[in-house]
Amino acid sequence: MANSPQAKKRARQNEKRFAINKARRSRIRTYLRKVEEAIASGDKGAATDALRAAQPELMRGVTKGVFHKNTAARKMSRLSARVKALG
Repeated sequence: MANSPQAKKRARQNEKRFAINKARRSRIRTYLRKVEEAIASGDKGAATDALRAAQPELMRGVTKGVFHKNTAARKMSRLSARVKALG
């Protein structure tokens, strides 16, 4: 358990940051799931729209430090390749 005031404050900040990051990660996963569902249904138009909506969310996660830049790039690349293959 944290004893010094500084350590107590840091523990509070960590809890708050964890909650914010968890919400961001969940939001991004929701967008990615929508793309996956559109791909599974075979609807190229819906999949393209979902991918366009997911891209800024994923990149925002990178700038906020939730995901690594290469992880986001890899996810976008693989999803866009799958959407492109639907045609």
